Amino acid sequence: MIREIYELIEGYRAKGVQEERDRAVMLRYVELFDDILERKNAFAHFTASPWIVNRDGTKVLLVYHRIFDSWGWCGGHCDGDGDFLGVAVREGREESGLSSVQSFSGEILGLDILPVGQHMRRGEFVNAHVHLNLTYLCTADEKEPLRYKEDETKGAMWTEPEMVASYVSPWDRDMIPVYEKLNRRMREFLNR
Repeated sequence: MIREIYELIEGYRAKGVQEERDRAVMLRYVELFDDILERKNAFAHFTASPWIVNRDGTKVLLVYHRIFDSWGWCGGHCDGDGDFLGVAVREGREESGLSSVQSFSGEILGLDILPVGQHMRRGEFVNAHVHLNLTYLCTADEKEPLRYKEDETKGAMWTEPEMVASYVSPWDRDMIPVYEKLNRRMREFLNR
């Protein structure tokens, strides 16, 4: 499994300095840690996210995360599952309630190392760590009713891609460049 992860990350064509540096760090972490897919690795572990858009890319799905107290994308821990695309699609369906979430192409849309501050989760302390995140472009039917996962989120909504930054809480502003990058890439993917 670790070899497949290394090959996936190594084979990803990084776009820009941020992704090239994050890619190099991810490869090093894969070499160092045999539990990199498990959240028991308190330093760093893999996560996967879907960037969910409607069929024509005019709307992006956001969920309001309880832990981060902010609007953002769906996503979650791999918890031992090396099928990053499968994790992204599953998390998108779970957090939004949309059964129509599906992969657009199966290609990685973005690669990011994301800092996570210390917090409480289900009454347990979680130390500060990083998420080694792979994002995939996914589509869903915006007419399907949203049924967000109430133990993790406080709501879900569709918004225009240009409006995403306006919904992010001040303490989560470091996510705005990531969301802007994903919106640019989404347009590139849809216009191929």
